[in-house]
Amino acid sequence: MPRLSTTPGVPAVTLELDDLRVRSLGECRYDSPFAEMLATKRTSPHYVHEDDRVLVDDTVSVLLSRGVPLEQLPSLEAAGPRRKIYFDPDATSVGIVTCGGLCPGLNDVIRGLVQELTEHYRVAHIYGFRNGYAGLTSQHRERVVELDLRSVADINNDGGTILGSSRGDQDPEEMVDTLVDLGIDVLFVIGGDGSMRGAMGITKEIDARGLDIAVIGVPKTIDNDLPYTDQSFGFQTAFAQATEFIASVFIESQAAENGVGIVKLMGRHSGFIACYAALSNNDADFVLIPEVPFVLDGPNGVLRRVEDHVRRHGQVVVVVAEGAGQELLEQEGQTTDASGNTKLGDIGIYLKDKLTEHLTEVGLPPTIRYLDPSYAIRSVPANAYDSVYCVRLAHAAVHAGMAGRTETVVVRWRRRFVHIPMELITAHRNQVDPDGDLWMSVIEATGQPMTFGA
Repeated sequence: MPRLSTTPGVPAVTLELDDLRVRSLGECRYDSPFAEMLATKRTSPHYVHEDDRVLVDDTVSVLLSRGVPLEQLPSLEAAGPRRKIYFDPDATSVGIVTCGGLCPGLNDVIRGLVQELTEHYRVAHIYGFRNGYAGLTSQHRERVVELDLRSVADINNDGGTILGSSRGDQDPEEMVDTLVDLGIDVLFVIGGDGSMRGAMGITKEIDARGLDIAVIGVPKTIDNDLPYTDQSFGFQTAFAQATEFIASVFIESQAAENGVGIVKLMGRHSGFIACYAALSNNDADFVLIPEVPFVLDGPNGVLRRVEDHVRRHGQVVVVVAEGAGQELLEQEGQTTDASGNTKLGDIGIYLKDKLTEHLTEVGLPPTIRYLDPSYAIRSVPANAYDSVYCVRLAHAAVHAGMAGRTETVVVRWRRRFVHIPMELITAHRNQVDPDGDLWMSVIEATGQPMTFGA
């Protein structure tokens, strides 16, 4: 398991090579349909050979701080087709499930999986489980659908997921019973960190029974907070959509006396969508994210800073991530959702009320325009970039599953598609670094202070 580092300049989580080795069900004995194509390929600037590995670190200082020989540096197994595969395609049945909240690109991943499994591997059966892990329970087992090229032909043009989704904590024993009853050899799970933890529970039960079933994850989070991945699918579509809502409240705030536009965006623990959307059109004057604490009151608090901006410019636009400022809200008896996530207080409404009260008291009665477009953003189809990204992730997932990898997720790291142990993708969250260049760009673009002090 990864260890916490106490060495300055070394990442908080210190990985060793053994932490990054992915599991395999056994020896690959069947010829892959890609065998001939791969016969002469070698590592190049645009391709990673199946026997090569991708380094985790990309700076000389961190590499040197490891203090180990080159071959022992933390590295990742390259994703992609293998010359030999574990499962016999003619006798292989596959399951696909989508879990958790909606995200642009889910249908693209489903379509990519079905196309690759059908056209290249020609597997025997592809089943889709309805409404997340609930579809693997005995109560909903009969609702399974068989997927083919016709059923997924145009689904990339639609948002959401044709399989439906849900949150919840289902019994791994019951779900594995379903896999056994249907003769599933490979299960593809498309979902966030809660879904990946559920997939690990399924794998544990599979191992306890000594079964030969692979579980492969295509990790999803609209917040872009997955570790060990350059960017999560759907993120580019999300912040592009968010940009349009920021532009709308900017126009509205300009058209009103003491106009105040507030946009609350997704980001429970990480403010990436707020940061990127604000940088995209430069209409935001203040960006508030979970990683950078702030205060409302005092000469350098948010309220006074917004007041000063309204006095100078006649209007202001504030972008706030949903997880920002939670310490300011009174939350007695916090509850959790079906996935075990703590339910957040509504920082958007809280900020709206506080700004209305303060600006009215100082003689600047505001015209507030408040938007919370979260569900409108989550439900849109993927843009062209994310659609391509999703298809490539789907291809990588199929190659991993057919090669007998298990308890493994496919991600892109340093612009290379790689395999990562499922346990690592749930180990911690990717967050905006308050000392990093992204947050510095936000400060430069908005002109807001580095900190909001009392």
